[in-house]
Amino acid sequence: MAKITEKVLLEKCSPKTSKLEQIKTLDLSKMSLKLEDLPVELLSRLVSMESFDLSGNTLVEFPRALVLPALRHLNLSDNQLEDVTTLEPLRGLEELKMEDNLYITVSDNYKLMVLLPNLRMFNGKDVSTTANHLRFVYSENLRSRIIAVWEKSFRLPDPQSRDKMAALQNQFVSAARQQVKYGPNSVSDFTKWRVEIMAKEYLNSLVNPKEETESNKSSETKEEEEEEEEEEISTPSKRKQPVCVMDSNIRLTPLKKFRRDFPSSPVLESPGKSSGINPKIQSLSGASGVRMSPRKKEPTPSIPSTPTTPSRAEGKAQTPNKRPRGRPAKEEKGARLKQEEGVKTMPIIQRCSSKTQAPVVLKPLHVLQCHSKQDSEEDFSTQLWACSFQPLPDTNAGAVSRLVATCGGDSLCVIDCETGMVMKKYKVPGEEFFSLAWSTVLMSRGGGASAQHCSVLAAGGKRGTVKLLHPRNNIAYGEFRASRKALSVLRFNHQQGNFLFTGSYDNKIVMWDIGGVDSHYNYKVVQLLVLEVSATPLHICLPPKAPGTHLLTGCEDGLHCYNTQLGTNNSTKRSEEMEITFPIYKKEDKEHDYHTIDGLSFLTDDIVASKNYSYGCIYLWSWLKTRSQRPDKKSREVCAVLLCELQWADTEIPYLALNTCPGRAYIVCGDDRGRLWTYHVTDLQKSSFQNGKAIVPTQVLEWPCPVRKGEQVSGPSINSVAMDTELQYLVALSDKNMVIVWKREEKC
Repeated sequence: MAKITEKVLLEKCSPKTSKLEQIKTLDLSKMSLKLEDLPVELLSRLVSMESFDLSGNTLVEFPRALVLPALRHLNLSDNQLEDVTTLEPLRGLEELKMEDNLYITVSDNYKLMVLLPNLRMFNGKDVSTTANHLRFVYSENLRSRIIAVWEKSFRLPDPQSRDKMAALQNQFVSAARQQVKYGPNSVSDFTKWRVEIMAKEYLNSLVNPKEETESNKSSETKEEEEEEEEEEISTPSKRKQPVCVMDSNIRLTPLKKFRRDFPSSPVLESPGKSSGINPKIQSLSGASGVRMSPRKKEPTPSIPSTPTTPSRAEGKAQTPNKRPRGRPAKEEKGARLKQEEGVKTMPIIQRCSSKTQAPVVLKPLHVLQCHSKQDSEEDFSTQLWACSFQPLPDTNAGAVSRLVATCGGDSLCVIDCETGMVMKKYKVPGEEFFSLAWSTVLMSRGGGASAQHCSVLAAGGKRGTVKLLHPRNNIAYGEFRASRKALSVLRFNHQQGNFLFTGSYDNKIVMWDIGGVDSHYNYKVVQLLVLEVSATPLHICLPPKAPGTHLLTGCEDGLHCYNTQLGTNNSTKRSEEMEITFPIYKKEDKEHDYHTIDGLSFLTDDIVASKNYSYGCIYLWSWLKTRSQRPDKKSREVCAVLLCELQWADTEIPYLALNTCPGRAYIVCGDDRGRLWTYHVTDLQKSSFQNGKAIVPTQVLEWPCPVRKGEQVSGPSINSVAMDTELQYLVALSDKNMVIVWKREEKC
């Protein structure tokens, strides 16, 4: 009688259920199981199983062809495993334990890191940086050596036949295994195994180049083709059409963003010093900041003192003083905005889902002065640059994140939007923070416990170093140098949380693997990719469905697209794939430059919002249709496929960043007078672009006019905005050291 039956599986599972398809955790440890005791057909029904414990048995290998699509944690400790390649079908595996398997070597461990693309924790330790080094950097070096062997001694037969190709493959693979030497001798078996696989792949790419092209392309376009099932994409032979045609039939159907981690603890801690490159643990300083709160519906909130107006630098940002303001006055832009002050509300909704049925009503809740130099109430000159809500884990469906991180001057703050309290504050004397980003990484806990997800915060600025923080535990656990010049922007891959992009003033974007952390906050950082940019990158965006394939960056000289796929034949140093242009470029002259893209964000999987500060409109355009075009061979340009224009402020102040809330179909952008221009976009007006008219905002939120010593503070420039996924809160940062928190007003 078989040891493993459906009855046994239902008895050993947790939580208890009556269906195999609903099992989440299964413990078959210490049952003296052999390979033949594990029926593949029966176990294949465990389609929802996330954790599988097979430790303490006598298995010589994992069952071949057993696919468990939801499996994330597997324990194979204390067995008699001899072959690890049978684990290859477990593509989603994140944590694997294989201690006390006598026949498993270091080379086998390395094979696992290549075979399992999502493996992060191995035998209780974080191996994500080592694994990614093997998958990409190590493999790239092997590939170049394999190609050298081919070019030196081999060529394709003419004519080709099956027998000739089989003989050639054997000779080439054998030569590559013997001649390619790389890495330490302790992993020579792994190197030969990897070289054999890669040599066969390379030879196949020479014989069937179309197959390689299609396979490389499939991973990039799979998601995009799903979006286009009901819509044909035309692929013009030239880079752009005489006139960019708006597709007025496309409906915006925004999707919710996934949430990833729990909010930080509200416990305040004592101040700590700045950490160095060594992993010394450092506490964030608790601070309440100077609160300037309008308290719900007060029309004129009070604040401590009269502000002083900071001076504005002229010209574009050339030095790491971050985005200086102002330019010489330019000509009027015609009648794009007839009466800007009169623009308040105008619905643009025709048909929409229940979640985006009507525009939200936002009211000012708090005004905070929490980034002051030396905690001075008189500081109204510190410019605030970036803010982002902490993502919540996928399991918290329907929850709202109340914690927002903000940066400016020499400090980072984590603020509770509901109470207006500064929960955590981190200072680095002499630093000036320009950007920050949240992500989720794995933390190993030791003692045999499974790894857990933890939310980390990365921040960077003038010094060119990235600070890594774990706000929940009030710890700044390390830093690494990302550039010799200042960092302008940081962005995490939302599907691969340990991949971080940094943009800097040396015109480079670098992709890093920051790995995870252990219980002692040890970590390792590895550089994976360098993108050569033609100007300072101001914004980085990754396609929501395929963040590992391409990167969009808004720069001072335009909007550029890069291929960021790892593990391909491309070099680890890459130039742009194409530049995306806009019709307004044709109106440029000596006094008008419309190339600076200082606002960029995805609204849906396809729709992108972007802007240039000197053109009083925000473009909405299709990423999928734009990318489907063939770039010009010389200039690498394609023209954005426009959907519509959104009317925005008439200003000469650069770097007023826009942001989007896909869950509520909202776009928000501040202006130079403290106002927030909000757009509730669910359907595109068919006639708007054809008539040459921009869609007016749904609502313009006026500056809340806080009071300081009896005088109202005038509206400053709004440098950045952020919203939680449900638009419960909206946070705006100004260049006068004020954080403004707005809250959605629930209708009775």
